Amino acid sequence: MTESYLYAAARTPFGRFGGALADVRPDDLAAVALSGVLAKAPGLDPATIGDVVWGNANGAGEDNRNVGRMAVLLAGLPVSVPATTVNRLCGSSLDAAILASRTIESGDADVVIAGGVESMTRAPWVLPKPSRAYPAGNMTAVSTTLGWRLVNERMPAEWTVSLGEANEQLQEKFSISRERQDAFAGRSHRLADEAWSAGFYDALVVPVPGADLARDESIRPGTTPETLAGLKPSFRPDGTITAGNASPLNDGASALVIGSEAASSRIGLSPLARIAGRGVSALEPQLFGFAPVEAADRALARAGITWADVSAVELNEAFAVQSLACVDAWGIDPEIVNAKGGAIAIGHPLGASGARILGTLAARLQESGDRWGVAAICIGVGQALAVVLENVA
Repeated sequence: MTESYLYAAARTPFGRFGGALADVRPDDLAAVALSGVLAKAPGLDPATIGDVVWGNANGAGEDNRNVGRMAVLLAGLPVSVPATTVNRLCGSSLDAAILASRTIESGDADVVIAGGVESMTRAPWVLPKPSRAYPAGNMTAVSTTLGWRLVNERMPAEWTVSLGEANEQLQEKFSISRERQDAFAGRSHRLADEAWSAGFYDALVVPVPGADLARDESIRPGTTPETLAGLKPSFRPDGTITAGNASPLNDGASALVIGSEAASSRIGLSPLARIAGRGVSALEPQLFGFAPVEAADRALARAGITWADVSAVELNEAFAVQSLACVDAWGIDPEIVNAKGGAIAIGHPLGASGARILGTLAARLQESGDRWGVAAICIGVGQALAVVLENVA
């Protein structure tokens, strides 16, 4: 089979909920990321793109009707360029990259663009359609921003707890202290701020026209474990999870160019990394934060390597507690995890996060010269995805 390679990555800055990107539609954000990544491959004729695979978690508002196809049209690509939108919740854009890599490896296309978008600010309230005309009672609008909504009554109650409660249960299971969580969160802000200040993200991030946002909006320079310790628990009166040691709500988009080795001349770039292994896993919905453990182990096995070979890890920080649980289970050096900051600081616009961590991982391997890296992400309702990259530059 043909092997698949990552050639380029680009993303918007991630805006905070109600922040600098609040006025930007998600389909427009997607078009910005798509145009941004194609600008890195000026030799690529857009008409030769085999497919666009786009991730999106909510899809209930302006991102409805196949936002991937909307991005293609809004970015001015030829109307002959096809696109699909995939939904694996928080893992949607990493799923898009995985699907793109399989398309390349099967020989169905030589170049595929993968990515994802989410505007959590603009996610609408929805009403369930009534089963009969003119219901007499009141109807409740439900927010589609995050988490369970319109829950099927046949679902066991333990499966449908809030994301925060699920992670409080994970904290109890693994005895991960509030102090460790706050230290991990403070590190995320510090490293993200340092990476931006050092110029690491300059080549990865493209501006959003009309938005006054030069870098990720949720980063709080100067955040320390001591300042985080003063925040009140968000989900239980005596809990450990706060607004400071969990990822915020965000808006943003990310994109990747994935292709075969033979496509290098058409793309006009040398590949950055080979997609060497993929893994997916699932367990009880309330344990979703721990699911990356098995997903990454499976991806490593398929790449033919072990954790001892890995020099860089990008693990999406949905919550500090679940990130620490995964790092502990893998038995790896925490210093190789999210060395340029993570989602607690950078943000977690659901459908865009998977492509962000994969692009960041490739850039880290380029900077360090190390060979192997892992990107992994937990997914609500009990799933996770992981990808192994081999640096080939």
